[in-house]
Amino acid sequence: MPATPPIPGSPAWWAARPAPTPSAGPRRGRPSLDTARIVDTALRLVDEHGVQAFSLRMLAEALNSSTATLYRHFDGKDEIMAYVVDCVLGKADLDGLAAAPADWREVLTVTAHRFHDTLRRHPHTLPLLIAHVPVGPHGLAQRERVLAALLDHGLPADLAARAFTAVTHYVIGFTAQQHGPAAAPDNGAELAAFYRGLDPAGYPALLRTARSLTSVSQDEEFTFGLTLLVLGLAQLVPA
Repeated sequence: MPATPPIPGSPAWWAARPAPTPSAGPRRGRPSLDTARIVDTALRLVDEHGVQAFSLRMLAEALNSSTATLYRHFDGKDEIMAYVVDCVLGKADLDGLAAAPADWREVLTVTAHRFHDTLRRHPHTLPLLIAHVPVGPHGLAQRERVLAALLDHGLPADLAARAFTAVTHYVIGFTAQQHGPAAAPDNGAELAAFYRGLDPAGYPALLRTARSLTSVSQDEEFTFGLTLLVLGLAQLVPA
């Protein structure tokens, strides 16, 4: 019985995937394509149209190429999307983490904000990021940068791993809920009016907190949650 091929984007798939290389010199017919150009164009199309609308035909037309050419590099859309996710991860500027921040708390805070800013620029890729294990070349490089910085600033290895995971999950979850394709529209004023119309006898706590629930900006909310998370992690650091 033949083995089931690994799912694109999974650790097994990345382990078996050869490193992408540019196409060899010029040849007859349509211009050759390298994987970096294909992935960059695919990301642009996903940003513009979303994952569901994206297709290999759309990508081929944008590249002035053919789907047959794309299949020389990838087995299909799922493989291209795995590279798109990894491409987005590589766009977060995490260089210099070990040198610039004052301590591990700042490492986590800077990492979270830069990662958050990157994902906000590519909201249509959030469902892909949630569905993939980020262990492509860029994902591994970014993880190595952050963990090395945490270790260099004295965080124990087990806590560095948990801190990285907790903050990463917070950033992805928050950004997906607030900015992803399925995010609810910003309706603070409408929600505030709804709360004010509730029965005070049945919802006294909601009425007392309605203003704060509906007037805090998303940036403030993100920073507040991140601060709570980092302060909580600080309580676990051995004296």
